[in-house]
Amino acid sequence: MNWTYSYQSRIMPPQEAVRIIKSGDRVFLTGNVSVPQKLLSALVDYAPRLNNVEICQALSIGPADYVMPEMQGHLRVNSMFISANIRKAVQDGKADFTPVLLSEFPLLFKNGVLPLDVALIHVSPPDEHGYCSFGVEVGLTKSAAESAKIIIAEVNQQMPRTLGDSFIHVNRLDHIIPVDYPIPEVHFGQDGKSEVIEKIAGYIADLIPNGATLQMGIGAIPNAVLKYLYHKKDLGLHSELFSNGVIELVNAGVLTSARKSLHRGKIIAGFIIGTQELYDWVNNNPLIELHPTEYVNDPFVIAQNERMVAINSAIEVDLTGQVCADSIGPKLYSGVGGQLDFIYGASRSKDGVPIIALPSTTTLKDGTYISRIVTMLKQGAGIVTSRNHVRYVVTEYGVANLYGKTIRQRTRELINIAHPEFRADLEKQAKELCYL
Repeated sequence: MNWTYSYQSRIMPPQEAVRIIKSGDRVFLTGNVSVPQKLLSALVDYAPRLNNVEICQALSIGPADYVMPEMQGHLRVNSMFISANIRKAVQDGKADFTPVLLSEFPLLFKNGVLPLDVALIHVSPPDEHGYCSFGVEVGLTKSAAESAKIIIAEVNQQMPRTLGDSFIHVNRLDHIIPVDYPIPEVHFGQDGKSEVIEKIAGYIADLIPNGATLQMGIGAIPNAVLKYLYHKKDLGLHSELFSNGVIELVNAGVLTSARKSLHRGKIIAGFIIGTQELYDWVNNNPLIELHPTEYVNDPFVIAQNERMVAINSAIEVDLTGQVCADSIGPKLYSGVGGQLDFIYGASRSKDGVPIIALPSTTTLKDGTYISRIVTMLKQGAGIVTSRNHVRYVVTEYGVANLYGKTIRQRTRELINIAHPEFRADLEKQAKELCYL
């Protein structure tokens, strides 16, 4: 059958497409900046006619009408990473959170742990062979979508065509909704802590050797680090995601991927988040390959890159090296994401550099000024990177190398990079615990 006929025969409006969803179904929702907006809006409108539909997702960006109070009993989100738009719903018990390594997120669906009835996805227009690209979000979506009984796809004229293991044929799409709207843009600033962030970035840059392969997340610290790398040579990228900052490094001849051990000459990632400039840059760009996250984030794949540098953040770190990055005490805040995947992968890499980076202090809503290097994690805090996996911890006061160190040695290293105002108290408490 000619694919163009197949394509045309499956076109329908979103309001009709969502009627395929039945009460009790489990639905996968493509996330990040790739949320299928027309489909999701139609589902919210149709939700009062449904009961107990579970929506599985990771991080999503944009409005979250589907977790509003009036959706109770109709739609319930089950998220494997808590994004800002659904955080209150999770903390209030109105949405669910399933802890899972990002490398294993797609496997929940692929291996039938969470069987999917329907997948709502967002793809590029088909090429001459009938293949659509998953565009800006391949990693968390491709395997999940292919595991669903029914695939409903928004085909967006403005979705970039990314290369790699990133395609699905139109014959796999059960229902097609043609759309034409811009992919949401996300601008990452420096959140008002520029001097602190710049110092942290400088220390991190000193740890990065020429020929390193980087995992760069999003946020102020990774963005700042990029500015300190222009004197480096032949850097590469193997990361769950990347943003606009890599464009200038590529244009400057710094990010060449020429010395990568795996996928030499290629930038490897699962998804991208940024501005229209980034989306235009990745479109049909043979330098970029997007792959499923169960591959990109597999620690044993990551470890094949020599000089693998992983840069991840934390909420707090205790004096034994335990890293909390997903909760504030017992209050769920985000998720493990790819932190442990890359910290472990980098630690297994030849000459790898696994880094946890964080400002030494934070200010609470009530104005209280507290240390993020702590004697003990808050009661109920989640441990994302264990004391057995941690190596480098970086604040604006320096670098603590914890690998192969005793608790006494770790305690001294971490107190030395804590804010000076809190060092005396940390030392006193450490002595009471017999750490020093």
